[in-house]
Amino acid sequence: MNPELRPHVLVCDAIALLFQPYAEVVLHDLATETVVHIAGNFSKREIGEPSLLNEIGFKEADGVIGPYEKVNWDGRSIKAISAVLRDTTGKAIGVLCINADVSDFHAALRTLNALVRVPSSGDKPESLFKEDWHERVNEYVQQWTTARGLTISTLSRTDKQALVIALSANGAFGGKNAAAYISRILGMGRATVYKYLSQGSAP
Repeated sequence: MNPELRPHVLVCDAIALLFQPYAEVVLHDLATETVVHIAGNFSKREIGEPSLLNEIGFKEADGVIGPYEKVNWDGRSIKAISAVLRDTTGKAIGVLCINADVSDFHAALRTLNALVRVPSSGDKPESLFKEDWHERVNEYVQQWTTARGLTISTLSRTDKQALVIALSANGAFGGKNAAAYISRILGMGRATVYKYLSQGSAP
């Protein structure tokens, strides 16, 4: 191994240790075009075997190559990135390749997508939602705050007053106990809600 590559061995070990068992780090010596160190080995590569850097489109002028996708020997998906290492004169002397096994994350995403996906025919039943003013209030509040770059937790007193007046103008207080519900989600008393309503209706 080129002596100037030896400090990078600890970097390889640290990366693999931090992200184990999902990261493998391979160090290549360009002088011999061979693998000189492997940390977290899951690709079954061996030290001393040919680097085969042409497979990742390596060019000496490169700095960072990737990220790019690969397939491991067992069919697992790999996300990889390579960094060209240089000596103090700027000459390329090695390549450090980080291989991340992302198969488990892909599986988790598929599971989450399956859980949150609503079938195209899964419209809200009219009989269930036509009187659900809670749902309508929630949707209106979410749309109102999002349009203004706000969240319920960050609403000022002036914001809350404007929102109560907007809710009233859109019929949100027509439901039974609507004032109590709106006061709860906005974090204020019903008396304050009625005060804002009276101020909004004042000439």
